[in-house]
Formats: sequence, structure tokens, C-alpha cells
Amino acid sequence: METREVLYEVDGHVATVTLNRPERLNAATFDLGEQLIAALADAEADDGVRVVVLTGAGKGFCAGDDVEAAWGDPRMAAILRELGGVRPPMTPESGSLLGMTKPTIAAVNGVAVGIGMDLAVSCDLRVASEHARFGLMYVKMGLMADLPSYWRLPQLVGYEKAAELLMTGDIIDAAEAHRIGLVSRVVPHDELLPAARDLAGRIASNAPLAVRHVKEGLRRGAGRSFAELTDLATFVGNGLARLFTTEDHKEAAAAFLEQRDPRFTGR
Repeated sequence: METREVLYEVDGHVATVTLNRPERLNAATFDLGEQLIAALADAEADDGVRVVVLTGAGKGFCAGDDVEAAWGDPRMAAILRELGGVRPPMTPESGSLLGMTKPTIAAVNGVAVGIGMDLAVSCDLRVASEHARFGLMYVKMGLMADLPSYWRLPQLVGYEKAAELLMTGDIIDAAEAHRIGLVSRVVPHDELLPAARDLAGRIASNAPLAVRHVKEGLRRGAGRSFAELTDLATFVGNGLARLFTTEDHKEAAAAFLEQRDPRFTGR
């Protein structure tokens, strides 16, 4: 029977995507990447899913590329030709995560290096186990990191710390990741998934359309100067004009007046 390299399950309004090569600390292969993209597409297309949790099976989150299995794959030659083109595309896994309209939470259970850290950084929020480790070791292999390390990472930890992590290839532990703002919290290992799913559930309990607008507002607003706020003001104004007409807003207002919990439908 074929072994799935990525597992997908939905519980309530929360989808959990699990990288499933525990014997290799979930090191990435072409098949794992393709299955991850497919799982994220399923979550994006499912109106019942409001939040996605990404984690790893076993002791690791993702130990970077599986050098033997991935770099030795015949598909690698085509990828290198594509990367050398005039306008090479974004790495598909990063593009899928960064392009999600629904909130994403990385539950980092162990080592997250190379593409593993890229995947964690691409999520909206990160919760780390006390066993988590992070590193961008590309320079130690004579390479450069993927796109999220130049866009999202400086937003999270600042330019100087991002430059240090990228240029040294140093590995940091969970406590340091929390100190510099890379993760929102560190929890005991056995409490990681419950903590991530609790956070996901609290987000999923809110009006889905409003949450999506908040996520897009954060994405558009990050790094802008005051002089660049006109476009963001347009997005916020148009978003509020739409949200005021939704059934979820009317339900929230009614629930407030009736002193009860709202029942959101995403409409």
C-alpha cells in the first residue's frame, strides 16, 4: 500500500496537515511537496475549513530537503532550468502557503531547518514545542534561502536578526525563537497540538469572512510607509463596506443584543 507523505484530516472547522516522513524527520521530497500543495488546495476549497494547522509526524517538523531523494530526483533538472528562466515562479510549496486566504498555524514539533523553516515562516502564526529548533542553513550548502526568508522573516524578527540567521546558518532553539518574535509561544512538547488546535479553534469561532479580510489586511499592510497607505485605506474601506452587509455581521449584532454566542456561517 502506498505511504502518504502528507496526511490530511478535518475536525470541525480546523484542518490539520501533517508532514509524514517521520523516519527522515519529514525531510522534503518532490512527492511530499506535491501532496502538501494538494492538501492545502483541499483546505482552501472546503468552505467548512476555516483554519489550517501544519505540523510534522514524529520528532521533526521538517529537516529541510532530503538531499539524496530530492536532489537526486530526475525532476530536479527541469526545476533548475525553470529557476534559470527570465521570470522563474515562486517555489510551489511557499506559493501555496503564502497564497492561502485562510489562517495558517505552524505547530513546530521539532527541527525546522531549510525548507522546513521556510514553511513555518510562511504560516500566519507559529506555536513551538520546547523541542523545536530553527535554522536557515542554505549558506552552509552554498545556496540561498527561499522567498519567505526575504519577505516574511524580516517582518517577524527585524532586518538585522533575519540577516544574521540567513548569513550564518545558525540554528536557534525554541526559547530564542520566542525571544526574537519568530514564534508566538513555546509549550511543553505533549501540549503542542492541543495548544495549536485551541488557537485555531478560537480563530475559527469568529466570522470567516472577517478573519479573511483581517489576514489580507495584514498581508497588504506589512512594511508599508505612511505615504503608501492610500491603497491599504481603499482595501479597508471596501472591506468594511462589504462586511457590514454580510449575514455574519447581522448575526453578531443580534447575538450581542440578545446576550448569546453568535452562530457564524461564512456568509
